[in-house]
Parts: sequence; C-alpha cells; structure tokens
Amino acid sequence: MPPEPTPAAPRASSRWGLVDVGAGAAVLLAVGGVLWSPKLSGAVATATGALQPVTVIVDVRGIPSADPEGLIAAAREEGKVSIVIRNQPHGTVRLKDLQRLQRRLVALQPDGSVVTAEDPNQALVGSLDARFVLEGQGRKTDGGVVFGNQNLKIGAPVELEGRNYRLNGSVSGLLLGQS
Repeated sequence: MPPEPTPAAPRASSRWGLVDVGAGAAVLLAVGGVLWSPKLSGAVATATGALQPVTVIVDVRGIPSADPEGLIAAAREEGKVSIVIRNQPHGTVRLKDLQRLQRRLVALQPDGSVVTAEDPNQALVGSLDARFVLEGQGRKTDGGVVFGNQNLKIGAPVELEGRNYRLNGSVSGLLLGQS
C-alpha cells in the first residue's frame, strides 16, 4: 500500500482583516496615550530639571464670610490648598503666606487733594479680602508659566479649596524660580 499523503499545513494569509487593523490602531492609540500623558510629561520634566519653584499670588475679593478671621486662621492651620485652574484640578499646593487685605476709601477734597482711609464697614459687613501666596512647581514656556499642566498668567481665574471653604480669585502675581 502506498503511504498516505500528509495534509498540507494551512497557509497563512498575508492580508489584513478588519479585526487586525482595529487591534493595531488600539495598540498605537495606547502607546500614544502613554507617551503624551500629563503625568509622564510631568515626570520627564522633573527628571530633566525643567520644573522650577513657582510662587503664585492669588487675590480673593469681596467673599461673604460670617467669620473672616476664623477662615484665615483655618487656612493657615491647614498649610495647603487645592487649586483649580480654568475648571481643571491641579492638585494641592503649599500655602506659603496669607495676608488680609484692607479696603481703602478715597475722597476728593474741595482743594483738589485726595484723602484715603481704611473702610470701617469692612468689619461690619463680614466679607473677606485676602492674598494667598502659594508655592508649587512649574516650568517656563513661550506662553508664560505652565503650572499644573495649565498655562497660567496674571489675571487668570482660579479656585482655591480647603476643608471648610471654596474661594474664587484671580492670579495677581507669578514668580518663577523663587520660593
């Protein structure tokens, strides 16, 4: 009897199917997401020394508060605030300093001189005007200072949040490389 022929091995198709193309695209998107992720770019910036100390000064004005002095004391005790820049959470930064700001009244005198005085109603109304000096890490770019993956400039609205408060303010000062 002649030997039986062995079946030929199935031939591998060199054509790409729809599932193969979809799987390849998913792998490429995953690799791109890892390479461009904010956490990885922040880690790379930290490793290369691109991050520098940044001092951000935020002014809050006219915030209604039953106990403004208690709010300031609580914020100082915490020593840190969570910051939100353009509705994007940045994280927690250190509270370097917190100063109460006094409103001033201005009056023009008949002889043309200007007289200023502290507003006596500020204590009665119960509103908070304060300057938060925050400390974090950022990097210098052509468009300004990147702080928390957000380009930050003077006048930018920010939100500061602690255990017992959430305040809206605006950036009034940026110092790069100083802490």
